[in-house]
Amino acid sequence: MKYKKLGRTDLSVSEICLGTMTWGTQNSETEAHEQMDYAFENGINFFDTAELYPTTPAGPATYGRTEEYIGTWLKKNAAKRKDLVLATKIAGSGRPHIRDGRDIESATIRQAVDASLTRLQTDYLDLYQIHWPNRGTFHFRNSWTFDVTQQDRDKAAAEIAEILETLGDLVKEGKLRAVGLSNESAWGAMKYLRLSEKKALPRIASLQNEYNLLYRHFDLDLAEVAHHEDVGLMAYSPLAAGLLTGKYQNGARPEGSRATINTDLGGRLTPYQEPAVKAYLEVAEKHGLDLAQMALAFCLSRPFMTAAIIGATSMAQLKHDMAAAELTLSDEVFADIARVHRQWPMPL
Repeated sequence: MKYKKLGRTDLSVSEICLGTMTWGTQNSETEAHEQMDYAFENGINFFDTAELYPTTPAGPATYGRTEEYIGTWLKKNAAKRKDLVLATKIAGSGRPHIRDGRDIESATIRQAVDASLTRLQTDYLDLYQIHWPNRGTFHFRNSWTFDVTQQDRDKAAAEIAEILETLGDLVKEGKLRAVGLSNESAWGAMKYLRLSEKKALPRIASLQNEYNLLYRHFDLDLAEVAHHEDVGLMAYSPLAAGLLTGKYQNGARPEGSRATINTDLGGRLTPYQEPAVKAYLEVAEKHGLDLAQMALAFCLSRPFMTAAIIGATSMAQLKHDMAAAELTLSDEVFADIARVHRQWPMPL
């Protein structure tokens, strides 16, 4: 397992991060603990969660359950806490069962942090992230309808200032070590970064956005932000919610898979992805590779990548995905991936 610095902090994180969003619906507490045991024992020191989790589906009945499962594991493994980089996220507005759907602001941040600390049974969080901005985002399959003209620039700037100042206070209080963003744009990231410099506030350490062979927005403006500002990507859905395993080819819906619960995989399971996935599957077969491991190894090869977040519903999946850390792709594989990307640049 390789390790990288988290932004400009002194935190060193494994390049594979253990995702947790299935714990509490698709995975039991016992299964979650088994995954954490195996991941930690085999070099993963970076766990990512969110107060929203579990998903598939997310709702008031399960809200916070994933953090609770991690909390019971931490209680049993207190000695490991100092060697673990634990990340969680505050949910954005629009979820009625979470603080009545209120926006992210000073009061809701404090409420959310304290609740996460309680559920996680820890005194501090290593990385605290804004799950999505109040002003909206082009992520979550919104890029085709996203309309920035509906945003109020002054309001957005004021919200960012209030959020970062509150996070700064929480860092001073010892509740947070570092802060990050999720589902954020280049403009939003730079507003946070410039404000942190101007007011000596905590510097954004990471961006947790979607990135995979089918969804490569980060290659452009955000890659430039990452390079010049040392704000690395934490890639979620590096397997495009399972599409890049090939298991949904030709209309298949394997029993127990996410598509049997979230039938369109959050808008990803459309006819547009099918020819692209088929082409990447042919590349993997040509070079004697497993498609999922090739897709993960590609993500890990990107110069802006801090960590790829993997999620598994079985130990076999977890072990299989973790093995991608040992895979180095050849120049020929990269060339074939580039050819497919040129033909199918944005199927999601």
